[in-house]
Amino acid sequence: MGIVVLTVALTVSAWLTHRLCDPTSRFQILDHPNKRSLHDRPTPRSGGIAILAALLLASVLIAISSGLPSGVLWVFAATVGVAAISYLDDRRGVAARYRLLVHFAAAGSLVMGGWSLRVLEVPGWVWVWPMWLGMIFSVLFAVWMTNLYNFMDGMDGFAGGMACFGFGTFALLGALDGNVPYALVNLAVVAAVAGFLLFNFPPAKIFMGDIGSSPLGFLAAAFTLWGTRIELFPFWAAIVVFSPFIIDATVTLIRRLVRGERIWEAHVTHYYQRLVRLGWGHRLTVLWEYALMLLCASLATAAVFVAPIWQWVLLAGLGALYVGLMVWVNRRTAQL
Repeated sequence: MGIVVLTVALTVSAWLTHRLCDPTSRFQILDHPNKRSLHDRPTPRSGGIAILAALLLASVLIAISSGLPSGVLWVFAATVGVAAISYLDDRRGVAARYRLLVHFAAAGSLVMGGWSLRVLEVPGWVWVWPMWLGMIFSVLFAVWMTNLYNFMDGMDGFAGGMACFGFGTFALLGALDGNVPYALVNLAVVAAVAGFLLFNFPPAKIFMGDIGSSPLGFLAAAFTLWGTRIELFPFWAAIVVFSPFIIDATVTLIRRLVRGERIWEAHVTHYYQRLVRLGWGHRLTVLWEYALMLLCASLATAAVFVAPIWQWVLLAGLGALYVGLMVWVNRRTAQL
């Protein structure tokens, strides 16, 4: 049944994405390039509709065939809310404060559904923190993931690739633990995104838009909390999985805050954007980003099964790699 569900998700996503590429589609929204864009022609940005439609259909089939924890209903209800405000933002624009209000409400629903973090864990050490502190951290984490995923959706094939590697890793960890529902739901995300990615890989015929990127970021946070709560993996392992997005978005935000820039305005200073503008182009940049995603996914998977000392070694090595990559990009862009 699992193969059937995933095939349905992939097929529905691909078919709907193809339809949304059609200029006559009533749901098509064109993204017109500007000085901050990495593309040079008007491109549809409603591909997220196909991803969500395929994912929701697949999730219903999984619930019927294998069953899903009741808390997952909170997740999908909140995801629909995030998708709705994102679609309105894509269509006519919504003030940032209203978007954030919906994001906080969605994150709060995760906590109300019992999905907040109960412990803070690093290799070899676990701290059970107060319930209220775990709830606050979980809400802030979900809101940040929702927004950073949107920030990072600025290059052909990038956000879709991160989803395939990220949720694919979650699915693998769920399967290795024998948790079929968790594995299947994550694989459903991968299948839904893969159908879209067929048309989004460079040169992209369509973008996912806010209606795709924001819900994917929210789901990444939700499934992180879910996997952590049932002890499939420690929280830090999920951060490693999505670190190609988390590190770039977080470091860029801090750098802009230090410079006194308006962080809510669009820009082209993310590391991946700077690589494209260095002449790498979309395809070469995204392929190297895929290699980094694969490395992070492999390290996170391996780290779950090794002793704490080796977990620290893996984390230190990955940290050194990120520092080296950022220094290299900074030097290259400084030469322009």
